[in-house]
Amino acid sequence: MPQSSSTKKHVQEPPDVTGPNPKSQRTKMVKSSDDSDKKNTGKKLKELEVGVPIVYGNIAFWLGKKASEFQSHKWTVYVRGATNEDLSVVVKRVVFQLHSSFNNPTRVVDGPPFELSECGWGEFEIVITLHFHTDVCDKPLHLYHHLKLYPEDESGPLSTKKPVVVESYDEIVLAEPSEAFFARVQNHPAVSVPRLPPGLNLPPPVPIEDVDRRKRSDSKDHPLSQWFTNFSEADELLKLTAARQQVQGHIARLRRQLSLIEGQHQQLKPADDL
Repeated sequence: MPQSSSTKKHVQEPPDVTGPNPKSQRTKMVKSSDDSDKKNTGKKLKELEVGVPIVYGNIAFWLGKKASEFQSHKWTVYVRGATNEDLSVVVKRVVFQLHSSFNNPTRVVDGPPFELSECGWGEFEIVITLHFHTDVCDKPLHLYHHLKLYPEDESGPLSTKKPVVVESYDEIVLAEPSEAFFARVQNHPAVSVPRLPPGLNLPPPVPIEDVDRRKRSDSKDHPLSQWFTNFSEADELLKLTAARQQVQGHIARLRRQLSLIEGQHQQLKPADDL
């Protein structure tokens, strides 16, 4: 786990108003191609999409008796696979942009786990930029995470044993992947791939050199994994269903209120208007 420290004060900003519930979204990425891309990666697989579920967020521990005015918490911000898979098959590097009061606020992490640890006392927005391998996407993806140090119930006592955890779920959707990329990731646990059309034969997978050379980390055994949120497709479907039911309930109530208002309006009309 990368370790770094900052002796400078950073600004205390208003707490995150999103609450403790994880946020979910779906981000579609399209790779632009030129002649050299076509030669290196082969033709694109039209009407196919590759999904990469990711989670990004932070875990913050209160330092207790070791806390000082400017260093009350130790925190880690990260991007991980939805069930802690190694994302380096898709992600080449991650850049964390911290508050400008930190020493070297732009932190680059070139290998898994894609995370950064720091100490401080203030909450602020962190820009997390994902850079992909050349056969994945040529455009970076910018994520925005508000660092959370304090629990929602600020009236309760702080604990050194139970951290504050705030995470967001996102699914990166890679449209029209190249044959070479599809062949390379089709059996990787971090990537969700569809079935290929009948009769389509892929070229043999060609691994990315710097990924194979890099010492891999088993993110399944991450020391913070006990605090990670458990995301699954079933959970997401349940959340979507609950949200849909809530919206339908609001619509039904509004219709009843509108019907009641129209009825009262009819009763108040003069006899000549009836």
